Amino acid sequence: MTHVAALRGATTVEEDDRDAVLERTSELLAALMERNALTTEEVISLVFTATDDLRSAYPAEAVRAAGIADVPMLCMRELDIAGPTNIPRCIRVLAHVHTDKPRAELRHAYLHEARQLRSDLPE
Repeated sequence: MTHVAALRGATTVEEDDRDAVLERTSELLAALMERNALTTEEVISLVFTATDDLRSAYPAEAVRAAGIADVPMLCMRELDIAGPTNIPRCIRVLAHVHTDKPRAELRHAYLHEARQLRSDLPE
């Protein structure tokens, strides 16, 4: 039975460069889609955050460039909280999707330097 589920993910870039932001965002979305065997029609919405040191591009631009133009998206600033989860040049996503998988089978995607945010999750 299909239900609504939430997927999380994050990635980082080495520098605030438009092409790097778009490339890593595309890679992040592709990883979420592949790991969960999703199609674009199953994506309900995407909420992106980026740290204050990223200003060259909106992460949602990468999704639009991939031809996914009918999914509602929002880009926001990540809270600047001191501590180990405040990773520089980090893009995070919360994806709402339709899926028939139980929560225990969902696979989140934490790539590059963002892996440290959730090292407890399987790749």
